Amino acid sequence: MTRLRRSAAGLVAALALLAPAACSAGGYSATPVPSPTTSPPPAATSSAPKNNCTKPTDNVRSFAPLPAGSTADLPDFPTGTLRVGVSADTLLLGARNPRTTAIEGFDIDLAKAVAKAALGDEKKITLVVITAAERVSALQTGKVDMVARNMSMTCARWADIDFSAEYYRSGLKLLVSQGQTATFAALRGKKVCAPTGTSTLAYVQGQAGVTAVGARDHTSCLVLFQAGEVDAIAGDDTVLAGLAAQDPFADVPTQEAQTTESYGLGFSPKNVGLVRLANRVIDDLKSGPGWKQLYDKWFATSLGPAPTPPASVYGR
Repeated sequence: MTRLRRSAAGLVAALALLAPAACSAGGYSATPVPSPTTSPPPAATSSAPKNNCTKPTDNVRSFAPLPAGSTADLPDFPTGTLRVGVSADTLLLGARNPRTTAIEGFDIDLAKAVAKAALGDEKKITLVVITAAERVSALQTGKVDMVARNMSMTCARWADIDFSAEYYRSGLKLLVSQGQTATFAALRGKKVCAPTGTSTLAYVQGQAGVTAVGARDHTSCLVLFQAGEVDAIAGDDTVLAGLAAQDPFADVPTQEAQTTESYGLGFSPKNVGLVRLANRVIDDLKSGPGWKQLYDKWFATSLGPAPTPPASVYGR
């Protein structure tokens, strides 16, 4: 790819970085919200330490969902809205639509469904744009009530925040220039970019012979890629699909996922009631048509037919 063509594509990505830092509720398109289901919630919540990760599935083990219709133990919402930390430049998950200026994506629609359950109206939501590195600190400082930003559930993160049930299962892959081989072995001696403060960058740093390059976010990685300053980008397949859609010279070839990335909504440990409400919303989506409708709306074109949604695991 010529540098000129990459620069043109890079301009699009760079404009996204100049977007304002927050977006209020107005102006969003309707969110598909599933009909309530009658599936019974899991029985009791155990008293096991929430950071006790001794089993393979402990990283995705959350709190039992609230019963249908219950809003018990929800926190106060001083602004009258659910403040949600999101991405504005992760196409398909959370990205600003240049035509409407609204932030749209799978994560955004899921956040709206939680806002509707918590406050009775999906428009009672304030989207706060944060970087990947800010996801945990934004919850710890009370800047947001919830994070919906393709965050992988890890035992290390459970030490600092709480997670919802798993709402999407992704996997780490590589974006390269068209015609290139997407393996770490083929990239030895080359530079691979990933957002700073993410488990993805830590994984790249552990690969022999590869130089890991941190950037503010995946869009920043795309700008570096288009400028020829890195040779590949590591990320979840959902994220890389969105990047490839912005650059006709980038490709995510068929490849085995390097990791399993389980997405969960993030919360402050002070807001277990809100976690349990979100889990009911997620279970309603997964047990009804809602989850597949969201997948088809955002991912089917890039990632193919909808898989079976991941099962929720409870017991904290």
